[in-house]
Amino acid sequence: MKKIILTLVFASAMTTLSAQTENVESASTGNDFNKWSIELAGGFNKPTRKMTPGYRTSVVSPYVADLGVRYMVNNKFGFKADFGYNSFTEGDNSAAFDTKYYRVDLQGVANLGRIMSFETWTKSIGLLGHAGVGLSFLERKDPTYAKDRMGNLMAGITGQIKLSNRVSLTGDFTTIVHGRQFYAFDGASSGSSKGISGPLFNGTVGLTVYLGKNEKHADWVFDNEDKFDAIDARFMAIENKMLDTDKDGVADYLDEEANTPAGAMVDTKGRSIDKNNNKVADDTEAYILKNYAANTGDGSVVYNNDLIKSLINGGYVAVYFDYNKSTPTNVSTEGTDFILTYLRNNPTASVDIIGHADELGRSAYNDKLSAARANNVKNTLVKANIDASRLNVVAAGEDTSVDKNSDAARKLVRRVTFIVK
Repeated sequence: MKKIILTLVFASAMTTLSAQTENVESASTGNDFNKWSIELAGGFNKPTRKMTPGYRTSVVSPYVADLGVRYMVNNKFGFKADFGYNSFTEGDNSAAFDTKYYRVDLQGVANLGRIMSFETWTKSIGLLGHAGVGLSFLERKDPTYAKDRMGNLMAGITGQIKLSNRVSLTGDFTTIVHGRQFYAFDGASSGSSKGISGPLFNGTVGLTVYLGKNEKHADWVFDNEDKFDAIDARFMAIENKMLDTDKDGVADYLDEEANTPAGAMVDTKGRSIDKNNNKVADDTEAYILKNYAANTGDGSVVYNNDLIKSLINGGYVAVYFDYNKSTPTNVSTEGTDFILTYLRNNPTASVDIIGHADELGRSAYNDKLSAARANNVKNTLVKANIDASRLNVVAAGEDTSVDKNSDAARKLVRRVTFIVK
């Protein structure tokens, strides 16, 4: 037993000394944690040798109190100073006695929960090991006065349950042995003792209160915690990229045409297929030919302008924009091409160019953004030699027809639509 305790004390002292020389601001945990704490506990004790024949305490003897101040160098090692008080009184079939015991110790502390990576299975249960040296005082006043001064070696283990970032519930078991103990624990007899003797066992329950301005104490700072959070964020980003918002079979991060109509045929980049390169998706063109045009019999096609006009005015032709942008997306310029073709084929027609924005941001800003989007489309048509007098810009501002909390829905209202006159 003596060798084991001496080994623990030596190892603890060397560990503490080594820990103090480490770089406190290590990359694994940083320095954004509290280091100081106050420990208060109380419970029971059991002294063994030395006891005077005919004197004994109860098997579980009340009582013991302990007050400590602890400083953690990092999330694994630290040290603490603590003061202890024990009361020894007679048990069954014992002569009466009442002695008081006081001690003061300096101990090294090892956060065994972090060393053994408890965080892999729990983040609310911890384990501390502690060992150190100190001085002890034993005193008996009645019926005879006795007083003793001793050195002590101690080692113990403390279980922790985290109640909050500021408080933990603790349970501790500590063994203390004494050197140069002259009086027995009952104070009734004395005798020379230069070696290690007088084991004392303490069992306590208490609270640890953490001090400092940071959110967490070193007891509950996990190595690479931020790294794992970063990995989780990366996985989340990958999952988001693999979403297919427009259901065209192409993941969003590869999709160059984010608003493909449902069921439309697309290429590997999510773009609507346009085999004849007329800037109108084949599915859209086929739909128009079927519903809004008539075959003349000589191979040419005559479009029903009234029906096409109703298609445009119904919002089936639109130009889309990215968030907070007034420049159309590269894949949505076909809406501008469609209107350009219509205006060229109908030189007397004019068109309202209506800009829209989603609900994110201030309404006044979104009004300006919707106007900027409509003016961008107008400028493109003017540069394509459409007379500006035929083009009327309307800033419709925020479109409130969709759920503002849905990213996919907001994409549908960041657009420019047209009303042909």
